[in-house]
Amino acid sequence: MKESIVLFDGVCNLCNASVQFIIKRDKKKRFKFASLQSDFAQQLFKKQQFDSQGIDSVVLFENDKLHVRSTAALKIARKLDRMWFLFYSFVIIPAPLRDVVYDFIARNRYKWFGKKEFCAMPEPGMKERFLE
Repeated sequence: MKESIVLFDGVCNLCNASVQFIIKRDKKKRFKFASLQSDFAQQLFKKQQFDSQGIDSVVLFENDKLHVRSTAALKIARKLDRMWFLFYSFVIIPAPLRDVVYDFIARNRYKWFGKKEFCAMPEPGMKERFLE
């Protein structure tokens, strides 16, 4: 697969808002999307021999490699339009330290932003960006 694939928690309001944020700043359409709950994501994890048990954060698949948590978020930011690529400079901070902040937000995202009963459907005109 040539494009980068963002896997996200499909019932999380923050995650869905993040996908919309990425889409608006990805004019070159570098990213495709699928929910973590999708068959596509589960098949990808199986193919990559990746233990997805307990994974509820953003996952980026590119160049046949899976990236998780803050590393995934920074690699996504690097490809966004305008100045968002500057956030990638935080990659100099060791991942375990970055992930402390990432994990704190992830643990509280439902409490702070809420969640949906079901995965949201893509907006009209966006369906080609979603794999499932």
